Amino acid sequence: MSVSDALVARSAARSTATLHEAGGRIGALPPAIKPHAANVTLAGRAYPVMSPGGDNLWLHHAIYHAAPGDILVVATGDHGFGYWGEVMAVAAQARGIAGLVIDGGVRDSQPMLALGFPVFSTAACIQGTGKDLAGAGTLGAPVTIGDVCIHPGDLIVADADGVVVLPADRAEAIVALGEERDAAEQEIFARLRAGGSTIEVYGLGTPHRLESET
Repeated sequence: MSVSDALVARSAARSTATLHEAGGRIGALPPAIKPHAANVTLAGRAYPVMSPGGDNLWLHHAIYHAAPGDILVVATGDHGFGYWGEVMAVAAQARGIAGLVIDGGVRDSQPMLALGFPVFSTAACIQGTGKDLAGAGTLGAPVTIGDVCIHPGDLIVADADGVVVLPADRAEAIVALGEERDAAEQEIFARLRAGGSTIEVYGLGTPHRLESET
């Protein structure tokens, strides 16, 4: 199963935090995975890749196996390498790949920003990789990053706060709830600007210790 282009477009208008909450607090990838500039965002279908530690041969092949509009979502065996750089970003753009999410390092981070190719990684890292023909990787098979299992066609949304993965079979319902959540927040903002308090809006109780001090 894979999410539609229309749903990808709708999801791009929501924040990762909104979609994470709307989905019942699911799908958050490890917080170390971030963009290299605050204004970088990404939404699309997952194409999972498993790359052996310190080796990027499988990533080169992923560029030519993934479909246009896909996001390469890469699990690696070692964070201390630059698995991806400017040359691969240019190749991926030429193929129509939407972006990269990798539980590992990349290099050439600033040239990739200039290219406009969205990259979310654990770090910028200059350490080079090998290309072992006998390396044990996978293309298009589910991978796990942190405690999240990513399947082909899952919805990926990423922004300055992080990356969220929504299962393809639940993504439309979650995005709809996210839209409702954002609309409700607009009403909350209006109440707060009119003098209301977050305590009143959310019906928050008072900590026992604070209560005893008043």
